[in-house]
Amino acid sequence: MDRLDYLILYVSDLDASVAFYRDVVGLAHRFTDAGYAEFASGETRFALYERRRAAWLTADTVAPGAAGEVVFVVADADAEARRLDDLGVPVLAGPADRPWGHRVVHVADPDGFVIEFAQPIPRTRHRRQGR
Repeated sequence: MDRLDYLILYVSDLDASVAFYRDVVGLAHRFTDAGYAEFASGETRFALYERRRAAWLTADTVAPGAAGEVVFVVADADAEARRLDDLGVPVLAGPADRPWGHRVVHVADPDGFVIEFAQPIPRTRHRRQGR
């Protein structure tokens, strides 16, 4: 595998989620078509798809869930926390320094997916090399 091509979240309310990722996260909304919305996000495409339409892709009902998080790199986590507060977005946690080299702020999107805004900082814990 060369690279991650897409990250698609299945969402319950496409309009609310588009507004969140456009207005809160700050991604440029590229287009919406047939229950799918895509944003400009560098080489890896970030997209949303209406959960109710996803069953035909997965051959089963797609349950809501926040099994993980989506991380966006920011220049200043503290400024990001202030911006989120100004927008009325509840902060779940942070800003806080993490030993793997990020200062982070966590919020939840309209479907409960955890969104992390991460500012690169010096690592205080180093990785072991794989074998």
